Amino acid sequence: MEGFGVHTSMWTMSWDRAGCERAVAKAGSYRMDFLEIALLDPAAVDAAHSRKVLEAAKMRSVCSLGLPEPVWPSHNPEGAVDFLKLALDKAAAIGAEALTGVVYGGIGERSGHPPTRAELDNVAQALTRAAKHAKSLGLLFGIEPVNRYETHLLNTGWQAVDMIERIGADNMFVHLDTYHMNVEEKGIAQGIIDAREHLRYIHLSESDRGTPGVGTIAWDEIFAALRAVDFKGGLAMESFVNMPPEIAVGLSVWRPVASGEAEVMENGLPFLRNKARQYGLI
Repeated sequence: MEGFGVHTSMWTMSWDRAGCERAVAKAGSYRMDFLEIALLDPAAVDAAHSRKVLEAAKMRSVCSLGLPEPVWPSHNPEGAVDFLKLALDKAAAIGAEALTGVVYGGIGERSGHPPTRAELDNVAQALTRAAKHAKSLGLLFGIEPVNRYETHLLNTGWQAVDMIERIGADNMFVHLDTYHMNVEEKGIAQGIIDAREHLRYIHLSESDRGTPGVGTIAWDEIFAALRAVDFKGGLAMESFVNMPPEIAVGLSVWRPVASGEAEVMENGLPFLRNKARQYGLI
């Protein structure tokens, strides 16, 4: 999972044949190393078609998701395992290198209270079984802590590390996101320091989820910390430009965060690549 990637939300949140062909072609035109595929409806994905299109373009991939409410692991670990196994099977069939994201719950999962021991026990139980299935398929399996407004379960780098070390699966990794780190960490780079050897993937997102370089994220601090921990994983740009209403409500995206794809890809992407070069990460 090395190199520069981009989340498919730049072009589509529906991973059907048309969305796949558009996103792969666009990512190729920007010389991306990999695509992060939003695998929101695994059962509907034509994995054979996706694999064919990706292989023809020599484009690597990672899949990500958040779970739908009926199968949130905190209260339905059995349902979560079934859903995650299906998603992992699809990711493997696509030829992806990993499945990651909010695999421990869903966007908008908030009880109004701190996570209980029972909730975290259920999450650990489900992720243990899912990680084992992922390993049988040759897949890495990541967990992404997100901010307090999107979940009450895992918000920081150290919480993700605690969960991974509790499970003890060697194919699991921490997936950080600068947008969430900007809200939750004591210092913007603290999650990177806490995750260290577990960190294999990071979303490079601006403070408003728009164009990197024109918000308040302390990018020099982020890239310096990545260099300090000798980061070797995937650098994925995630900017939410075209959000369908059902996704936008979970992410609380109420207004355009950029004028469009051109602004983000032609300004934000070169900015991030130059920072990565400056700090010797690419």
